[in-house]
Amino acid sequence: MAFHGTTTEVLIVGAGPTGLALALDLARHGVTALLVERGPALFPGSRGKGLQPRTLEVLDDLGVLDEVRAVAGPYPPNLFWRDGEPQGERPMYDPTEPSEAEPYTETLMLPQWRTQQVLYARLRELGGEVAFGRELVGLAQDEDGVTAEFATGGPVRARYLVAADGGRSTVRRLLGIGMTGETVDPDPMLVADVRLTGLDRDHWHVFHAEQGLLAICPLAGTEEFQLVARCPEGATADLSLDGLRALVAERSHLGADQLTGVRWASEFRPRAALADRFRSGRAFLAGDAAHVHSPAGGQGLNTSIQDAYNLGWKLAAVLSGRADAALLDTYEEERRANAAAMLDLSTRVHRGEVRRGRATQQLDLGYRASSLAADTRPAPAGDALRAGDRAPDGRREGTRLFDAFRGPHWTLLTVGTGAELPALDVPVVRIPSYGAYGDGVFLIRPDGYLGWAGATAEGLAAYAARCGVPGA
Repeated sequence: MAFHGTTTEVLIVGAGPTGLALALDLARHGVTALLVERGPALFPGSRGKGLQPRTLEVLDDLGVLDEVRAVAGPYPPNLFWRDGEPQGERPMYDPTEPSEAEPYTETLMLPQWRTQQVLYARLRELGGEVAFGRELVGLAQDEDGVTAEFATGGPVRARYLVAADGGRSTVRRLLGIGMTGETVDPDPMLVADVRLTGLDRDHWHVFHAEQGLLAICPLAGTEEFQLVARCPEGATADLSLDGLRALVAERSHLGADQLTGVRWASEFRPRAALADRFRSGRAFLAGDAAHVHSPAGGQGLNTSIQDAYNLGWKLAAVLSGRADAALLDTYEEERRANAAAMLDLSTRVHRGEVRRGRATQQLDLGYRASSLAADTRPAPAGDALRAGDRAPDGRREGTRLFDAFRGPHWTLLTVGTGAELPALDVPVVRIPSYGAYGDGVFLIRPDGYLGWAGATAEGLAAYAARCGVPGA
């Protein structure tokens, strides 16, 4: 029977940072993808506002780092207030000095809506679009693909579907995938993007009052502030302009009339939850649909973008016919373990057990335990680089490594060896020495991790064929 609807290779449900990043990455690979969003426009709030150093590397690879830096800013220090008087300040993040191998170590602040705008603009440059007003109401799978039904508009047939539709994911519910987690804080919280006067934009202002915590942070790249407040257990937050004015007047030295407008407001309960599976047949979960974090650690949006970055090249390799569909099994294998670790970290930061710093930068995350990590060298001592680790940056012989890695391709790197290499259709970079790598042959994945490492290239061709490397 003929199908009367839209067909695409990949259907992405949800145009938040996860869906936009995935659509952008697939567009770089030449994959036809349809990105749908049930709302009439992109999400308008600041919910996820921290961009960790590893995410800045991803944005560099996606070609949008300059645009992000033009509107983002550093996290301001906390300034604590009591009874209308400042009590001292403390940095939000423990500083880490950049290095040749790790050029980005500062966490930048950018409201989620601005991050989405940057990603969307880049997606449109590559010919992509978002279909707004498309609410998913049903889906069915067979061995060849997925058929999605919508409240308005015709059905869509795709070879694969990716759920990037948030913590209350419709796709996850339709797939029957459970989510296991815990409440991080029993008290409800409210968050709002507001305009106000009377506070400087050089600090994250924290007020301790009998009624509860109030924090007001200037949002980089805007004239607005983000307001966060803890509500009494069992209370319902008043998100109206008058309600927020009353809250600010009650918990700070500001007058009610100094809060002049509200752009967006929401109520939430901090929780940590992980989907029982990240895949069901030809459907995948990514972002908040797969893991929900406390916002305290600044890990949710970043972990979500990493999901997209991991899945994009794998879908492209399978859809092109270069790799067997079994490659897609490594998405859950790699990302679920990382998401679980980041959920634990977010919760510990929320509870004051871990400071924001090296642990929250995501530079140390990797896939050493993955079936895609192949290292044929004798096990090096200490913290030496291993297959599955993030590929360091550096400049040698007039080449910056991140420039060589940038793009949807694999990269073959040799350090301190003239080893004969298989004839793969990938860029080759040869440098005489670099301590961050040590001597050897390294095959860098499209997502910037070491897939294969060896003293020679023996066995590399077979590995490349299994992963769908062009020319293998």
